[in-house]
Amino acid sequence: MAKLNLVLVEPEIPQNTGNIARTCAATGARLHLVKPLGFAIDDRKLKRAGLDYWHFLDITYYENIDDFFEKTKGGKYFFFSTKGTHRHSDVEFPDNCYLLFGKETKGLPEELLLKHPDNTLRIPMIDEARSLNLSNSVAIAAYEVLRQWDYPELLNKGELHNHKWSEAENN
Repeated sequence: MAKLNLVLVEPEIPQNTGNIARTCAATGARLHLVKPLGFAIDDRKLKRAGLDYWHFLDITYYENIDDFFEKTKGGKYFFFSTKGTHRHSDVEFPDNCYLLFGKETKGLPEELLLKHPDNTLRIPMIDEARSLNLSNSVAIAAYEVLRQWDYPELLNKGELHNHKWSEAENN
């Protein structure tokens, strides 16, 4: 089974990380958190943003970016940045790839982006916009990968619970 890996490098805002954790839980993606974190992992805001999805999470922590690359050696990495020169939707994402996102205030380190120019991706936006919210960027990127993979093991169809309404629709 294909597995998506979402990597937050030094995230600063607990609510964003909580929202991303919820996205990971709902999609089956693994969450990787690279320290230092801008909050305590038991932060109330972090837990509230993730609601009751924490038991679904597959989460790994790393002491720093070097620790992350050492422990995931051989992985296929994609770096999301406003400085990216390739659109996120123009790339074919392989199974078990890693999508890396930087801290809210600075993004990923430029020296990292310079080492991987072909895998540095941008989500298109107007020129005047500084950036998208981190949790929104992660969701956009995650769902592009999952779309390409045809949403493996995800429920693709919902069901109405208001039978009166659904009966009226059928008449």
